Amino acid sequence: MKKLLLAILCVFQINLIFAASAKYESENYNLNLNYNDVITPGDAIFVRMNITIPKTHKKTRNEPPKKATLQLLQDKKVIESAPFYQLKSKKANITEMLCGIPVSLWLKEGNYSIKLIYADTDTDIKEFILPSHLEMRNFPEEVLQLDERNTNIKTDTSPERAAQIEKLNNILFTTLPSDIFSLKKFTTPTESQRYTAYCGDRRTYVYTNGKSSTSLHYGNDYGVPTGTEVKACAAGKVVMAESRISTGWSVVVEHLPGLYSLYYHMSELSVKEGDMVSQGQLLGKSGATGLATGPHLHWEVRLNGSAVRPEFFLNDFAFEED
Repeated sequence: MKKLLLAILCVFQINLIFAASAKYESENYNLNLNYNDVITPGDAIFVRMNITIPKTHKKTRNEPPKKATLQLLQDKKVIESAPFYQLKSKKANITEMLCGIPVSLWLKEGNYSIKLIYADTDTDIKEFILPSHLEMRNFPEEVLQLDERNTNIKTDTSPERAAQIEKLNNILFTTLPSDIFSLKKFTTPTESQRYTAYCGDRRTYVYTNGKSSTSLHYGNDYGVPTGTEVKACAAGKVVMAESRISTGWSVVVEHLPGLYSLYYHMSELSVKEGDMVSQGQLLGKSGATGLATGPHLHWEVRLNGSAVRPEFFLNDFAFEED
């Protein structure tokens, strides 16, 4: 007889992330989940799932791999979705999986829920709504008066800039299930605590011709002098290291499937594309290249193509410390 025990087991705070646990038990397998249950604009939802198979279970030759999907719903509409990827497990009868989905910086008040879909076989498919709650966040607004140089960069419609944007987007929207380089919480790329802008800031750019445009700021800016060391926030693979029109000397590091950190406006680079880096390794030095009103480091984190506040990942987001 199957027994459903999907419920909150404990709720506690890990710095900025609220974590919860839930489980499902049946005769054929048990699911144990850890996840952050607060839905907040600009953050992410991560779920780590352990699938325990009874030791008496005899695995068949053609037994399909376990599959699971994580969804964020507004009412009954799916607004974010991603498949789980498998982690290495020390026990033969336990499969560990992880998945993260971004919560939009534009998210508004509404009725949201987190759904997990688990397929043990093609016919044994379970759907669970994980208990959660919404916490809204206010983002500041600012107006930036651009000089002629920065106006020309911001309004550049050249094929070269368009190709650079397309290349970066192709990287940030790439998810490779095998690329698991780090599950540790991030560290900041500089020791400075002087922030000049934050991820999610609503910006209005005023050009020298009197026109303007509005957009979101996708990362945190550190007001540091040119030449400040910039270090990798976590271990990973360098997937971009080059000069770009908008972001100057730039580095992009892949950490997990779909999870990337970005470092912009540097004066020099210490790595090249294809390098494997460790947490805290030197990537280059800060500067004011590209669209910049002064020397600073722009640090950005993308998950499945969407910007997520870097502060989120300074916590145990992958539940490694449980």
